[in-house]
Amino acid sequence: MTRSHVMSTLRRSAIGLLKGHRVSRQKQIFLNQLRCKCEDHSSPSSIEGVVIGVYSNEGEKSVKLSAGGEQFDDRVGGKITELIKESGFNGALGQGRVYQNVDKEFCCVAVVGLGKQGVGYNAEEVLDEGMENVRICSAVGARALQMQGCAVCHVDGMDYPEQAAEGAAMAVWRYNVNKRKSDRVTIPKLELYGSSDQDAWTRGLFKAESQNLARRLADTPANQMTPSIFAQATVDALCPCGVSVEVRTMDWIEMQGLNSFLTVAKGSCEPPIILEVSYCGTAPEERPILLLGKGLTFNSGGLCLLPRKGMDEYRGAVGGAAVCVAAIRAAAALSLPINVSAVLPLCENMPSGMAAKPGDVVTLLNGKTMHIKDISLAGTLLLADPLLYAQSIFKPKLIIDVGSMASGVRKGLGASATGLWTNNSFLWKNFQKAGSLTGDRLWRMPLWKYFSSLVAPDKSYDICNKGHGHASSCLAAAALFELVPCADWVHLDTHGTGMLATHGVPPYLLKGSMTGRPTRSIIQFLYQMGCK
Repeated sequence: MTRSHVMSTLRRSAIGLLKGHRVSRQKQIFLNQLRCKCEDHSSPSSIEGVVIGVYSNEGEKSVKLSAGGEQFDDRVGGKITELIKESGFNGALGQGRVYQNVDKEFCCVAVVGLGKQGVGYNAEEVLDEGMENVRICSAVGARALQMQGCAVCHVDGMDYPEQAAEGAAMAVWRYNVNKRKSDRVTIPKLELYGSSDQDAWTRGLFKAESQNLARRLADTPANQMTPSIFAQATVDALCPCGVSVEVRTMDWIEMQGLNSFLTVAKGSCEPPIILEVSYCGTAPEERPILLLGKGLTFNSGGLCLLPRKGMDEYRGAVGGAAVCVAAIRAAAALSLPINVSAVLPLCENMPSGMAAKPGDVVTLLNGKTMHIKDISLAGTLLLADPLLYAQSIFKPKLIIDVGSMASGVRKGLGASATGLWTNNSFLWKNFQKAGSLTGDRLWRMPLWKYFSSLVAPDKSYDICNKGHGHASSCLAAAALFELVPCADWVHLDTHGTGMLATHGVPPYLLKGSMTGRPTRSIIQFLYQMGCK
């Protein structure tokens, strides 16, 4: 793909939609994209199945079907209740049974446990367990029907249609591009069953498909997801939704003096690109929320080469940029009344004769110097000048930077939560709330002066990209915080959550694949900021 191809595509695609027709057009485009995935079936008569929930028994009480489950049970003359009693199924969360030939229309029925009835927000877990249980239930059921060959899955709303849609849509998604067509798992069409709240169901599909977009962008092999290809994918994903995308190439980057970004990019023969993305959901003069995504399409570590074993995981270093693209796509699809902009620096970090060397010092846009102690920790270096540039151009009311920065947060939190650093407790409370609702939690980490003293200053430089001592993720956050003089700022380190899913993987994600986290939590946060 040539640079001129990217630019010409941008010019063709970036024609904005008329303000009065934006909501309907965006929703129609998004729904068409969701539905077209299920139209390629070899059989003229599509196999249909249904997922229904059942609450676990308490004491001597028998299990209880959800409202949609009772509706279906009445439809089949109580056969589901009889089958549950015969099998001794107790409704344990995430466990289930698949019954066949119970109904003429639905050849497969997946009955899945919802756990205890009436559970809600758990303060100790910082999680709305009722919503999360529905995601788990719908995910297990939809994936079971997918494996049975169902082309259409009807999913019980289970009192939370939005969360049911999220769980089911994320569970059935597959990155199938590099498999032969005959070996690909069919992604079924999803429909709501037993509820009339179609709006909530559609919102859930929007959120899930946005996270699936982030999963695809991060999971694509590095030779198939270069900076130019990522830019093209962003144009294709966002411009039809009325979002403007500007593609900045090498000449522009050099003219702007984004030296820290170029220091990382010059080790690779792939030309670097910076994307400027803008979604306008309210008055144009209102200051936007700014997203900044780490866009390393591959991080080899440069001259500080990462270990050979497991290096392929670092194709996911582009996950920060992927999450930003996905979040803005959802904001446009949901027509959130808020302005959101993003700056996404895209490049590779590779070893070569042109690569940055440990000990190099680069001068930033604000005149400060940054010492490169470890080029494998390229996140702070990559984002430094783009962060300074974005503040001067967009004048944002809030900055959120996202990316897998350092391994410390993975060692401390594992995949349980995304690490969060901020200089504003109000923003932390809103992110905490967002994470509890989406099931994709965040956890606040310290941004103390203690860490600032370990990254700056020194006799010969102002900031170090690695700092001194342990707590690598806290030091990376402290280094970036030096470049945010007065704005409200949130830093999200996704090294434990946004890379390959390995341990404690929820049923709606896939073990051994990229997660796309925390896309839905950022979408929920934007919703809370725009819809107070």
